Amino acid sequence: QVQLVESGGGSVQTGDSLRLSCAASGRAFSSYNMGWFRQAPGKEREFVAAISWNGAMTHYLNSVRGRFTISRDNAKNTVDLQMNSLKSEDTAVYFCAGGLKNNTGSYDLWGQGTQVRVSS
Repeated sequence: QVQLVESGGGSVQTGDSLRLSCAASGRAFSSYNMGWFRQAPGKEREFVAAISWNGAMTHYLNSVRGRFTISRDNAKNTVDLQMNSLKSEDTAVYFCAGGLKNNTGSYDLWGQGTQVRVSS
């Protein structure tokens, strides 16, 4: 079983950058597609970005494409989200998620979340 722990959140100003990291325990990390989701106050959780088990494919929410970059290192069991040109609407709790590579789009592992606050 893989467990996920996020880090790197914080409070920044509009236009700043943050890098979120998700560390996975367990030896099956490379069997999982990984994603980042976020949930803003009063809103439902939404998909932000995903990367395939081998890093060959990535997908992004339209509003973050070109500003955010998801990456993974299967040797280190980590998946990162580089967030540039942050906007106030990016404020949310960000969650790392994992799903078995044969179940594309389905995530059954979740981290506890890390808070990102962007102020103008």
